Amino acid sequence: MQTNLPQSGSAATLISAGTVLKGDISSNGDLRIDGTVMGNVKTSSKIIIGSTGVVEGDIVGNQADVTGKVNGNIRANELLQLRGECVVAGNIYAGKLQVEPSATFNGQCHMGANVVDMTKDEQQTQVLAR
Repeated sequence: MQTNLPQSGSAATLISAGTVLKGDISSNGDLRIDGTVMGNVKTSSKIIIGSTGVVEGDIVGNQADVTGKVNGNIRANELLQLRGECVVAGNIYAGKLQVEPSATFNGQCHMGANVVDMTKDEQQTQVLAR
């Protein structure tokens, strides 16, 4: 008997509305958050924060699409999109940034490929200093 299982990374991980997760998340695939995450979120792919999604922590990913609320820093190697009625309270580090007029952002913004690479070096320096 042969079973066909989906290949890893082919589907997004979903944290649905009404779900509260306490702790850090790390993934190699896409993440969609429509619930609440109280912790840091890291992926080597794309992170989507839906309109009902809330993240209380830092976000690190290749791309990020935010429609909900984030209280923490966001690092996107490529494109970061702040859409709709999103609210972001924290610093942004992105290769490229797209902000819709209805989005709210409070923090510092650092853009460009060099900035994203520089922040990785800063993180390593901070870890070594501890």
